[in-house]
Amino acid sequence: MRCVIQRVTRASVTVAGEVVGKIGKGFMVLLGAQTGDGEADARYCADKIAGLRVFEDAQGKMNLALRDVGGDVLLVSQFTLLADARHGRRPDFLQAARPEVAEPLCAQVKAMLEEKGLRVETGRFRTEMQVELVNDGPVTILLDSRKGF
Repeated sequence: MRCVIQRVTRASVTVAGEVVGKIGKGFMVLLGAQTGDGEADARYCADKIAGLRVFEDAQGKMNLALRDVGGDVLLVSQFTLLADARHGRRPDFLQAARPEVAEPLCAQVKAMLEEKGLRVETGRFRTEMQVELVNDGPVTILLDSRKGF
């Protein structure tokens, strides 16, 4: 699984003019499931998201995690994170997991984050979504459960 995690002051996702997910302070997470991913990949991502210490403490150091600051998560599935654009001009998405595999994996990450006491909002799987956010810092972290980067 791949994740793009952005520290935000607010974020929302809209589908067909309806806001379906909205948070204040926390993480905007774009999540892409890869062919062959399973529960261990979901657990890796959930643990990393919940444990990332990228919020400032009283001394201004990035030392606090989501729970420490009362932050939430906006989790949005995005298969394009698995795009391969190394050849030509049109990316291929052959490494992206099929929707029937990816959707339950994304739901699993959500459930794992909620088990850790975090409030998680989501987009809508397999729909056109408009995502708005205010990146705080900016702070953006890339994760790959296979540790490819």
